[in-house]
Parts: sequence; C-alpha cells; structure tokens
Amino acid sequence: MASEHSSSTTSTLDPVKMIADARRALFTMVGVLAAIWLVQLVNWMDDYDLGKRFGIIPQDVTRLPNVVTAPFLHWNWAHLEANSGPLFVFGFLAAYRGVRKFLGLTLLVALTSELSSWVFDSPNRISAGASGVVFGYFGYVVLRGVFDRNLIDTLIGVVLGASYAYMVTGALPGVAPGISWSAHLGGLVGGLAGAWIFRSRTPRPAAAGSSAEPSAAPTTTFPARSAKSGTSAGSGTSAKPAATNPDSPNAALLKELDDLGL
Repeated sequence: MASEHSSSTTSTLDPVKMIADARRALFTMVGVLAAIWLVQLVNWMDDYDLGKRFGIIPQDVTRLPNVVTAPFLHWNWAHLEANSGPLFVFGFLAAYRGVRKFLGLTLLVALTSELSSWVFDSPNRISAGASGVVFGYFGYVVLRGVFDRNLIDTLIGVVLGASYAYMVTGALPGVAPGISWSAHLGGLVGGLAGAWIFRSRTPRPAAAGSSAEPSAAPTTTFPARSAKSGTSAGSGTSAKPAATNPDSPNAALLKELDDLGL
C-alpha cells in the first residue's frame, strides 16, 4: 500500500536512528583502536616478541593459526600510526550499518588478507599489521551500497572510491617494496566479497498503490437456463437463478423446488 511504502522510506532516513547507528559505530571503533594500541604497548614493552611469536611466516604450517592474531600486531609505533587513521575512518563506515555485520566482515577480511600473505609472501620474513584489514573495509564500503540498493551508501562508496583510489596501487606487486601487497590484495578481495555476503536481505517495500490483501476471486455469472428445455432464459421461458445464497431463509425451499424440477 502507498502508506506502507512511504513509512518504510521515512524510517530509512530517520535522524534518531542514524545518530544511534553512528554512535554505536563510533564506540565500536574506539574500542577496536584502544585494543590494538594496548596490544602494541605490551608488544613494545616486550621488545616486539608478540609480533615474532604471533605474526605470519609464509608457507609455515605451524604459523597458520596466526592469521587471526597478525592483524592486531605492528612492528613499531610509526607502523601503527600509519594504519590507525584509515582503520578508524573505513572501520566506522563499515560498522555504521550494524556491529554484527562488522564483526563478521572483520573476521572475513582478516582471514583473506593473512592467508594471501601466507601463500604468496616470501618465507624469510614475518608479516603482521592491520593494513590488509584496512583494504578490506575500504572494498566493503565502496561496494556495499550497490548490493544493498541503498542510494546513500552508494554515493558514499563512490566518493570514498574516488578519494582513495590511489590505495589500490598498494595491492599491486612490486609497487611498494617491503610492503605485503598480497595481504592488501587479499583484504581488498575479502571486502568486496563481504559486500555481497553481508548484503541486506530485507524484503523490498510494496510498490505505491498496491494492496497487501489478496484480491477477491472474481464472480462469474452464468445465464439462467430453463429446467425443462435447457434453453437460455432469454428464449422466452422462465428460469431460476443459477446460484442461491446459502444463508438465505428461502434456500431450503428453493433447493427442494429445484430437486422436483420446478
């Protein structure tokens, strides 16, 4: 119905809900960054032993479980500072449409980025850092609005993609020596896939003017026929109505007359 369609559209742009979603995303990213900085403090105090023990060593099967820990570790403060800004911005935009989706997306891009690093990077190095997750958030936000059919998110994705298109060069081999391009590429692919996996599955509102109630079955009226000759009532003979309302008080009498051929 038209009223239902308009109310659904209005709820999408409800300023109270938008502020609540933004506040939730803000608190989520503050918590994430606080945890990463706390881990960095412990790592620094321990002469970066956490990074050495829980980072990724490519093609080393014993280090494969570290795909879930390596994104939270950094080799120095400059490394962490370089990742913190884009991690907060892209993470905030990714978390804006739901924290549960955000947590699932984070696990997905962490796995795709670190597994790519484990497969393609040189085995004589230890890989760690959140840059692969940053690329994953970026890819997710750029493409999310297309799969959700959300105009606002699509516009945000276009602006974000145009503003940070230069980042994609970091996912190309040989462009930035010493940087794990494979982790960047794996995170980006994971983010693009996440836009589809975590897309909104809410049914689309009914079109304006349509009714949610099923229409009544059409009633077909047949010409009355003579009980004796079988000719149409229009041929000059009297006829009974083809159907009688069963709730009518005369229904039983009319049925008996019909059985007698009257």
